[in-house]
Amino acid sequence: HVQLVESGGRSVQAGEFLTLECIGSGFPFDERDMHWYRQAPGNECELVASIEIDGATLYADSAKGRFTISRDNAYNTLYLQMNTLKTEDTATYYCQIGENGSRGQGTQVTVS
Repeated sequence: HVQLVESGGRSVQAGEFLTLECIGSGFPFDERDMHWYRQAPGNECELVASIEIDGATLYADSAKGRFTISRDNAYNTLYLQMNTLKTEDTATYYCQIGENGSRGQGTQVTVS
C-alpha cells in the first residue's frame, strides 16, 4: 500500500535551518510529481514547494530564496531544506503525491 513518512520537524529558533524528509513506498516514486504542503492552526493548507519527475521545481512566494525541494529517487526520498526560518513558518508539513494523491501524517515545525 502507498505510504509516505515525514520526519525532521522540531522546535527551532528564528534564523535557524531544518531539513525535512519524506520516504515513500508502495508506488513508483520516480514517476510522480511530489509536493510539500504545510498547515498552521487556523489556516488553510498551502502548497510550499513542488518537484516534478524531471526535477523541475516550483515554490510558493513565502518559500522562494529560503527553501529548496529535492528528491533522491534511488532512496524514494523527498527533501525540503528550509533556511532562515521565520515564526510564520510554524506549521505541520506534509508531503503529497501529485496534486490530489496520498499525503503523509505530517511533521511539526515550530519556529520561535
